[in-house]
Amino acid sequence: MLWPFNHFRKPRIPSRGTIEAIYGTIVTQAREPLFYRDLGVPDTVNGRFDLLVLHLWMVLRRMNSTEGGVGLSQMLFDRFCDDMDGNLREMGVGDLRVPKRMQAFGEAFYGRAAAYDLALTAGAEPLAQALCKNILNGEQIEKARRLAFYTETAVAALAGLDDATLQSGSWKFASPAGVRQ
Repeated sequence: MLWPFNHFRKPRIPSRGTIEAIYGTIVTQAREPLFYRDLGVPDTVNGRFDLLVLHLWMVLRRMNSTEGGVGLSQMLFDRFCDDMDGNLREMGVGDLRVPKRMQAFGEAFYGRAAAYDLALTAGAEPLAQALCKNILNGEQIEKARRLAFYTETAVAALAGLDDATLQSGSWKFASPAGVRQ
């Protein structure tokens, strides 16, 4: 029998501060200078976008496996879209062009996420190939292998977090400094 007062219970919706904390952690990690200096990621708008997408994918992938994580994932993805929209406007992209650029960002995210999902299950070398293609412009496979090692390590660390810690935003990514492989 259903509890008669279930309609009075409101689902636990994470606060805006929690979404900001999680998104801030992702952005901070994507801006880590070691990626650009040591791992060959181009320090360009595209390179920064690609690292942001990589870290967002890792977090969303883990969140989707938690209770209530799908809603939190959607809120986090919406925050990413708001950020991209704001960045486009700051760069002077006109109102009529923003929707097309946002569509391109969405396609880029979903395409990379699908490629990374497949590559992660296939092993280290396919992941390195996917990262090389999407982040390193098809060059520097050795650096892509190091980036793949970092990605696998970060995915494992996220998997090791309990759901409450993950959803609270009170965690940090490990430094890419230890990626020597």
